[in-house]
Amino acid sequence: MAVISGFGVGAIVGITGVGGGSLMTPLLLSVFRLSPAIAIGTDLWFAALTKVSGSVAHARHGHVRWDITGRLLAGSIPASVATVALMHLTGITKGWASALTFSLGIALLLTALVVAFKKSWMALGLKLERYVPESRKPLLTIASGAILGVLVSLSSIGAGAIGATLILLIYPRLPARFIVGSDIAHAVPLTLVAGIGHATLGHVNWTLLVPLLLGSVPGIWLGAQLTRRLPDGVIRTLLCVSLLMAGWKVIH
Repeated sequence: MAVISGFGVGAIVGITGVGGGSLMTPLLLSVFRLSPAIAIGTDLWFAALTKVSGSVAHARHGHVRWDITGRLLAGSIPASVATVALMHLTGITKGWASALTFSLGIALLLTALVVAFKKSWMALGLKLERYVPESRKPLLTIASGAILGVLVSLSSIGAGAIGATLILLIYPRLPARFIVGSDIAHAVPLTLVAGIGHATLGHVNWTLLVPLLLGSVPGIWLGAQLTRRLPDGVIRTLLCVSLLMAGWKVIH
């Protein structure tokens, strides 16, 4: 079941470019009956390891703006470490468990919103650019990284679709390949740091992680092949509906 689940999520990632964490965490909750904390920790490692090859490929093709990635990491890594440190200090109480579940639901709904209105974000970014001087963009990028650091550490979701949207809003004229490449290059160290933090809390199911990864590798490859044959509108509609249902179910 774990191999099949990894394969299915991998295929969706290969087809759409998003949906790894946002579909894997609800799957771990509903199918494998993991607690929210362990589902989030396991998914962080799944996300980090599945995105390594993509990050290397984008870097080799020169599709990573390292200045943008560096600024995002300057905000996200300290924020992630601080969030996990707070969990260590306070312990995973009932309040923390509720916060993790709620942040997971919100992250799922935000991802659905991002995917649904993908084409509108560039237009919004171009409008906002009139009011944001170039000199403030580095600070905004660091602040965006900090938001992602907290969100990813609490929910395991946000480093992909939400991260790419924030880059697009701040740098609307940046070619798509650099947005995707920079976003993936940022997601790998962030999810790895957050994953290590959750591992120190005992929030990773290692025996389940291995077969999930074994299934995801051929799934991503197959998904990438299918991308050319399936209509983008149909894919995104199905993904949005799945995310909305998962988010609503988690919150309630």
